[in-house]
Amino acid sequence: MIVPSFFQNVWLIPCYSLIGAILTVPWSPGFIRKTGSRPAGYINILMTLLSFVHALVALSASWNQPAQHIVIPWLNVASLNISIPIEISSLTLAAIVLITGLNLLAQIYAIGYMEMDWGWARFYGLMALFEGGMCALVLCDSLFCSYVILEILTLGTYLLVGLWFSQPMVVTGARDAFLTKRVGDLFLLMGVLALYPLAGTWNFTELATWAQTANLDPKVAALLGLALIAGPMSKCAQFPLHLWLDEAMEGPIPSTILRNSVVVATGAWVLVKLEPVIALSPVALGATIFIGGLTAVGGSLIAIAQIDIKRALSYSVSAYMGLIFIAVGTGQTEAALLLVLTHAIAMALLYIVIGGVIWNSITQDLTKLGGIWSRRPLSGLAFLVGIAGLIALPPFGSFWAMLKLADGLWSTQPWLVGLLLTVNSLTAFSLTRVFGLIFAGKEKPMTVRSPEVGWQMVMPMMLLVGFTLHLPLVLQSLSLLPDWANVNKDVALLLIWSSIFGCSLSAVIYVIDTKFKPQLAVWKPLQNLLAYDFYTPKLYRFSIVFAVDSISKITAWFDQHLIDGVVNFVGFAAIFSGQGLRYNVSGQSQFYVLTIILGMTLFLGLLTIGAIH
Repeated sequence: MIVPSFFQNVWLIPCYSLIGAILTVPWSPGFIRKTGSRPAGYINILMTLLSFVHALVALSASWNQPAQHIVIPWLNVASLNISIPIEISSLTLAAIVLITGLNLLAQIYAIGYMEMDWGWARFYGLMALFEGGMCALVLCDSLFCSYVILEILTLGTYLLVGLWFSQPMVVTGARDAFLTKRVGDLFLLMGVLALYPLAGTWNFTELATWAQTANLDPKVAALLGLALIAGPMSKCAQFPLHLWLDEAMEGPIPSTILRNSVVVATGAWVLVKLEPVIALSPVALGATIFIGGLTAVGGSLIAIAQIDIKRALSYSVSAYMGLIFIAVGTGQTEAALLLVLTHAIAMALLYIVIGGVIWNSITQDLTKLGGIWSRRPLSGLAFLVGIAGLIALPPFGSFWAMLKLADGLWSTQPWLVGLLLTVNSLTAFSLTRVFGLIFAGKEKPMTVRSPEVGWQMVMPMMLLVGFTLHLPLVLQSLSLLPDWANVNKDVALLLIWSSIFGCSLSAVIYVIDTKFKPQLAVWKPLQNLLAYDFYTPKLYRFSIVFAVDSISKITAWFDQHLIDGVVNFVGFAAIFSGQGLRYNVSGQSQFYVLTIILGMTLFLGLLTIGAIH
């Protein structure tokens, strides 16, 4: 009876995180001073562990069982009835296990990384808010409620990136991340509001059923689809709304572990849910594929030219999310979800490793690092496992995810297979480059004293290494991997060779000690083009920012000189007329009577003249 109870009460899981966040409040403003802020972290770790165990037990009970739907009434006004539908299935529970598991590891990691940080309680409270929001998003089967949750997560991103608000760059990064996301959210809200009169529901399951027989005007379907993909574009950091993820690197590494693995995939989750509606318009599907392809190739190229560790990986995150957009645009939602899983685990491992490097070396500039393999072999091995888990290298997870996507495109859109191979090679090159600049070569002043980090940071790293290595076995036990006999051998070999080519070429340049230097072989303008993100920030400043600034100045001038001018004129007229009338007031009643008589006489005279004419 215990296991079914865990399954039926899955809706409690987001509440655990919210309880942990609420219990953080006494330590966040410092009401409780004697114990310090550490109890706030331990409470949230305990609540996350409870959520993880609950979801894991419920997952074992839900496997191969039909999905259950629960409806929680929320608002019923006139003809508007808004409820919160909840879907409890193996898929949603697996997503919750992934979210809570990675958050648990990130919080344990933060014990060592943020040991002396003054924002300890606020950090753990915001991490709990993220966990609760993402778990609620996964369980929620309503587009409207999902939009509300995404807005809460956007606010959480702003607060968590701006944790160290005394630093100007942190404040700027948090602001830019918030505003960039708001652009996509605004268009998504338009799509949400426009969809309800057409479909009569916001329920994802009902929307999928409605889309099978819907007959919309092509223009309406196109505009609706484009509005709906705008929100996931900003959440998944797709071009041209990708700069926020780069700016968000100003936040603490433990939050980056969660954000760049599962938080960034919240948009992909909503996009997968909306795929039946987006498929109503070929224009929207084409836009999804184009945006994903542009981001995948562009992000991979930009990552190669970055000298900041976190930024080099953040552009790889955008590129991988671009592959998920391609999967959704081509109707391969299962491949998209498998890509989300494999990316989250491998990318979290990579960020855990570089977090330890930054923590000990006090720098995240790749040009100042190198030669720490002998001092940190565990971190080096973990980084290699993370690379293998993120590229198409068998038998690791991403190989099967990319193979599933490429196999589905092989006969219908082979040019997208070529794009996938290109992105995989570039990603392999970029990640191997980061490994070579950190662990290979000679020691530098910043890395002479760079021992392995403490157990709080090593334990999550080793656990993720083990899970990355065993992920194929987990997928096979769940019957999620194809039989090798039925695998498209040509596609598999192309993927393998693209990974080997990217890793080998990068290893020759950055790992093996040779006289060939990459900066001598790269055309300087091209290197600058990639290093400065195709000059996207400058394009923003000369286009959108300039337009908004010009309109603001014109509006301010109009308000100051015309609107305020009219108001001020009326005010000055009242003042001067009052001042003038003050000298005509004597206080004598006969003067007032004489004034009234003269006025009436003048008025009657005007009436008489008008009647004569």
